[in-house]
Amino acid sequence: MIASKARFRAAKKLQSIVGYRIPEKVFSGPFLEVMVSAVDYDNLDYGLREQMMHIFKDFLDCRCRDSPMCGCPERKFTRAILELRMEGLDHRGIAHVLLDEYGIELYPMDIMSFLEESVHVLEAVRDVAEIEGGKEMVERTKDALRGLEG
Repeated sequence: MIASKARFRAAKKLQSIVGYRIPEKVFSGPFLEVMVSAVDYDNLDYGLREQMMHIFKDFLDCRCRDSPMCGCPERKFTRAILELRMEGLDHRGIAHVLLDEYGIELYPMDIMSFLEESVHVLEAVRDVAEIEGGKEMVERTKDALRGLEG
């Protein structure tokens, strides 16, 4: 999954702030725990605070009982990448937005591979929907494919 490859660029800086070692992987359990409980956001510099607040607001805001270990952050991150692609950004543009907005580093080729895999999955869903007669699902997958392949 693409979320498992996401690294927080300022992890070392954050590590020195909280006083103990944290992993770079944004969607790892220890990093998510730091995000929700160990960081005093008021004492962070503006840029780091903004990036962390964007991560929190866009990926960690859910009402699940097991939050943030519920899987919602990873799904929301995946959805954000797909939405950026549907807005017309290529894999390099998506990587740039993720770094600027969230401080998250992803290799552009990892993003490209994820997008290609997503197209294949959608094509399979479309094919099954055509066989099963699910006209609404066929149209929805065709729309999604047009957005991703754009």
